[in-house]
Amino acid sequence: MEKEENLNQDDNTKQSTEDNGNNEKILKEDQTNINKDEMSAEATPEETEATPEEKIKELEDKLARTFAEMENQRRRFEKEKDDAFDYGGFTFAKEALNLIDNLERSKLILKSDEALKETEALKKTLEHLEIINKDLISIFTKNNIKPIDCLNKKLDPNLHQAMMEIEDDEKEPGTIIQEVQKGFMIKERLLRPSLVGVSKKKDQKDEENKENLDK
Repeated sequence: MEKEENLNQDDNTKQSTEDNGNNEKILKEDQTNINKDEMSAEATPEETEATPEEKIKELEDKLARTFAEMENQRRRFEKEKDDAFDYGGFTFAKEALNLIDNLERSKLILKSDEALKETEALKKTLEHLEIINKDLISIFTKNNIKPIDCLNKKLDPNLHQAMMEIEDDEKEPGTIIQEVQKGFMIKERLLRPSLVGVSKKKDQKDEENKENLDK
């Protein structure tokens, strides 16, 4: 009885040893497969790594883009510098136009003064004011500030501002026939628009009503 038990124990021990050996073999095989997979995975990036020629081309593209950005920035700075030089006195020039406006107003006031009409004093005063006005225009012109010539020209919203419409059948509608305030340009930029009156055709209904009244 004891011998049978001992034999059974030996068989169990032998079986256990064989199972352990098989398990170790399986584990070794699994580990070997895992190591192979890792080696294969590590080898993949090396196989897809860019060639030296591709790296050089990529660097050349980056340099080209960088130089293009630098050139655009340089041109922008140059334009800003030129604008500052050309139009830095824009506000001052616009305020200075009040001198010309005040001279024109003074001339109109003197001309409408009944006590001064047809006098030698008025004549000389107007002559002096005209000389001052011409000198101012000359100084402005030397600094690239020029008046806008608008009379008898078509209305241009970029240069003119219509203040009124005046009936005139002799002129094409939209033609400037009166200058209320002179406009000016500073180089290629509008300093202030010309305030003008433009022509329009007489209303046909008004003419018919006038004819009926005359009848």
